[in-house]
Order: sequence, then structure tokens, then C-alpha cells
Amino acid sequence: MSLPLILGCLWVVASAITAMLPMRQQMLPGISLLVAAPLLLVWIGWAYGWVWLAIGLFAFLSMFRNPLLYFARRALGRPAPLPKELEK
Repeated sequence: MSLPLILGCLWVVASAITAMLPMRQQMLPGISLLVAAPLLLVWIGWAYGWVWLAIGLFAFLSMFRNPLLYFARRALGRPAPLPKELEK
């Protein structure tokens, strides 16, 4: 097994652990995983081809669909309500 796949597996484990945290404690590790994912996906795609890139991208979009929808709504100027756990 090579380094991109090992790091990809560790990213998945870190994402699962982050998902088990309370909502308020998910922000910092979640943002760092969100930023690291495209770099890791490009590295995996470069090393193994576009099929594995597509599989990884599908998994990434599935796991981070709510944060990505939130950021897309904010970027388009649409209302983007926060989850009740994060409201003050």
C-alpha cells in the first residue's frame, strides 16, 4: 500500500472520530479535514487514476454534504441557517 492510500484511510478514520464529537467541538477538526480533502483526493487521483479520484470525491461529498451546502448557500447569498446546537 502506498502513502496516498494510507493517508486516505487515516483521513476517513479522523472524519469518523470527528463526527462522533459534540457539534461545537467538530468545527476545528472538521474545517481542517475539509481543507485537506481536495489535496488528498488530487494526490490519490494522480497516483491511481481518475476512477479512484471519482470514488474518493463521491465519498467526500457524501460525508461533508451539510457543510458544503452551508458554504455554497453563503457564497450564493442565500439564507444558511446554523444547526440549533450552534445557535447562541
